[in-house]
Amino acid sequence: MNQIITRETLLEKLGSDTPPLLLEALPEKYYTAQHLPGARLMPHDAVAALAPRLIPSPDAEVVVYCASPQCRNSHIAARHLAQLGYRRVSVYAGGKQDWAAGGLPFETPEPIDA
Repeated sequence: MNQIITRETLLEKLGSDTPPLLLEALPEKYYTAQHLPGARLMPHDAVAALAPRLIPSPDAEVVVYCASPQCRNSHIAARHLAQLGYRRVSVYAGGKQDWAAGGLPFETPEPIDA
């Protein structure tokens, strides 16, 4: 079972001296449109390929999120990470929907000047 964290807990962790690695478990087009500040892209179906490059150690603290409480991508990604030996994985189950409901900012790509 994945450890579930709330928006408040995530904000506390992100504001700490040792923030967790934040990973978005959605396809690239959703990440590119907007993602939580500082998040890296790790689609749930590419965990095995990307985890060794993105996560520095099996002991690194990782938080995975996706679109909303109904989205299961973050849970799938977290389960795969646990199977690969990562020990400190949490799921921010509220995802982007909960982040937006809290009035928190997203990162978006810089517009391309015409």
